[in-house]
Amino acid sequence: MVFQSFVICTLVVFVLAAQVFATDKAWNGRTTPGSTRPHPFTPYYVPPGAKGYDSSSPLLCYSGQWKESFSSRYIQKSLQSTTRTNAAMTFTFTGTGIEWFGNTDRRHGIAKVYLDGKLLQQVDAWSARTMSQQRLFWIFDLPLAKHTLKIVNSGERRDGSFGNIIDVDALVVSLGQRSHQDIQQNVPVQNNMVASTNQPPLSDLAVASPDSLNGQWTLLQKGNTGVHAMQLAVISESHAIIVDKVEHNPLTISGHPAWGALYNLKTHSVKPLAIQSNSFCAGGTFLSNGTLINVGGNPVVEDNTSAADFGDLDGLQAVRIFEPCESDDVEKCAIYENHSRIRMASPRWYTTALRISDGSAMIIGGSTKGGWINNSTTNNPTIEYFPPKNIHGSNGLPIHLPFLVDTLNSNLFPIAFSLPDGNIFMAANRDAMIYNWKTNSEQRLPRIPNGVRVTYPMTGTALLLPLSTDNNYAPEILLCGGSTVDDTRPGYDISSQEPASAQCSRMLLTEDGIAAGWQVEQMPQARIMPDVVLLPTGQVLIVNGGATGISGYGNVKGQVGFSNADHPVFTPVLYDPTMPVGQRFTTSGLPTSEIARLYHSVATLTPSGSIMVAGSNPNLDRSEVAYGTEYRVEWFNPPYMTASRPKFVKVPKKIGFGKNVEIQVSMNDAASDVRVALMDYGYVTHAVHANSRLVYLTTTQLDDGVLSVVGPPDGNIYPPGPGWLHLVVDGIPSEGIKVMIGDGKGPSVDLGAIQNLLSKTDVDQYDKHEY
Repeated sequence: MVFQSFVICTLVVFVLAAQVFATDKAWNGRTTPGSTRPHPFTPYYVPPGAKGYDSSSPLLCYSGQWKESFSSRYIQKSLQSTTRTNAAMTFTFTGTGIEWFGNTDRRHGIAKVYLDGKLLQQVDAWSARTMSQQRLFWIFDLPLAKHTLKIVNSGERRDGSFGNIIDVDALVVSLGQRSHQDIQQNVPVQNNMVASTNQPPLSDLAVASPDSLNGQWTLLQKGNTGVHAMQLAVISESHAIIVDKVEHNPLTISGHPAWGALYNLKTHSVKPLAIQSNSFCAGGTFLSNGTLINVGGNPVVEDNTSAADFGDLDGLQAVRIFEPCESDDVEKCAIYENHSRIRMASPRWYTTALRISDGSAMIIGGSTKGGWINNSTTNNPTIEYFPPKNIHGSNGLPIHLPFLVDTLNSNLFPIAFSLPDGNIFMAANRDAMIYNWKTNSEQRLPRIPNGVRVTYPMTGTALLLPLSTDNNYAPEILLCGGSTVDDTRPGYDISSQEPASAQCSRMLLTEDGIAAGWQVEQMPQARIMPDVVLLPTGQVLIVNGGATGISGYGNVKGQVGFSNADHPVFTPVLYDPTMPVGQRFTTSGLPTSEIARLYHSVATLTPSGSIMVAGSNPNLDRSEVAYGTEYRVEWFNPPYMTASRPKFVKVPKKIGFGKNVEIQVSMNDAASDVRVALMDYGYVTHAVHANSRLVYLTTTQLDDGVLSVVGPPDGNIYPPGPGWLHLVVDGIPSEGIKVMIGDGKGPSVDLGAIQNLLSKTDVDQYDKHEY
């Protein structure tokens, strides 16, 4: 409760500050190479691979009465507007997407938007304040073909509008850099537009194996994230949170592009979130009271970084707080940050956040000021905690970790899992260890075999395999993918065609298991940047990634577009850890995607049991070139999605450690194998699934429809905080129900450690801009 009061106190400060700085003072705007003078960061942007058309272009055909106006506020200083009912603008283009830009204010009305003769959307251009160069309509998932856009003034307006102006400032066409499969096969995409100005179109593209009608896997393309999905976490039964970096995403908020959103898992609509600082390559985790923290990010971009420099708030020390938001209505859900009151002690880019056994967050490693392959001048070889702790004499300040020095250079986004004895498994580069955070001691483990590196930018992925009383909660780690590229080689000497690794290494973290070392297996295909998703059945889906290259963009030779990787792997693989060696991997019956998922892709289990796959953006800013910014969402559906599934009827909201609870269920009376899976879906970014977890709870069947379930023994087996229950009956899981494990209280707060951190560190100490 102390922690919650601390947050509430800062929220009061935040509300007062918001009233003073309601005009986006956090924004310094967009700068170009060599520029030190910021410019407005508006939604209007022509990405590489797209083409802009000004309102005065002869290719835009106007009918009815239109007026041309001139101002420096307009794109190319000109704008066409009309107040006449049925006045229209028609434009024919060839491409896969189109955007319409114009102004919004209290005098604007409602337009009808037609595409290829079909009414797709009614756009309300009204807004409470005047905003220029706003994206009023967008669609990005069209088949590559000739299309016609028509914008018609309906003559209608909302209550409170002072007019019915509709204007056209510019159009932007995505020219058609889709996957080679889509282009060659001309796969059609059906569009089902939603009726809200800021809502993206929905797309349905079913891709199924030939045996899909016989209970095999299926793939559905449906939904659009609106902001690129660099980071992803399920926050409730209805929503997931998506966090990106500052860039020209199509979803907007307060007149500028958003880089955070809440995605509705049921309706596929999106709500933009306001984020103050640049959350580029941040980490995240839930705390024991269900609060989500998002930590670290990018420094203010300076000088000649690229053609899309942004002078936003420094995110390196940021701690962004998202309070539990369980309602289907997320209108009031928001991210809070106030760097003068809540921040990390040290700057961190590419950092890993992990909930540990006391319900707090351990924040691990990272880079102090950006870069790509880490080195001794940028390395942050420390851990710190949130809330800050006075532990080992640190009094809220960082604690040095020799492991993060020894694992240079490829050691960003360290792999980490909280183990059933409360210690922490860590892997970085080619090395691994067990860290006892209570004694601040390291136990080094055998080196990962065959020279395979598993952390950024030689990115592999990892899981803690399922825990249960059957194996006495013995922890077993699985590492898959990565690269054998030498991390001391300069970027200009590394190629996008360097082969990735197909290796999976598995170790049982017992005394005998460590002595036996890593057991090596081979995936059917090599993967750099794969994602691994635990299923309630205990199986593992390996998805996303490329067969060559390494993580990042704009660094290596032979880039494809701006991507450092190539040869995307389109077909996932299923891994069954209970099968004998040599029989664990299968691609049989698994559908093949047509969307490349390379750098900045994500995947997670959702409460329905489906796997959500999104993202891919190996670009500094939004791009439409090869391996361009991807907003489409895919859903991999296991066979159990179409089976007769068991159900929870009544589940307690809270399950205490070691406590017996009775759960009412609906299932087949003849069931022979009944299990209750407690899962953490994790916070996913850069192939890191640090908090992903599956614990099978001790379950006894009582009367018909009633199970006695025992909570996990302690916070070592399952760190206190939110979790998801799935009832698994004869291999068929139910939908997930969210529960709180433990007492639901926040982690302990040491006010002295917090005060010491604030007094010994500066706000955004690495922000060197002097605008």
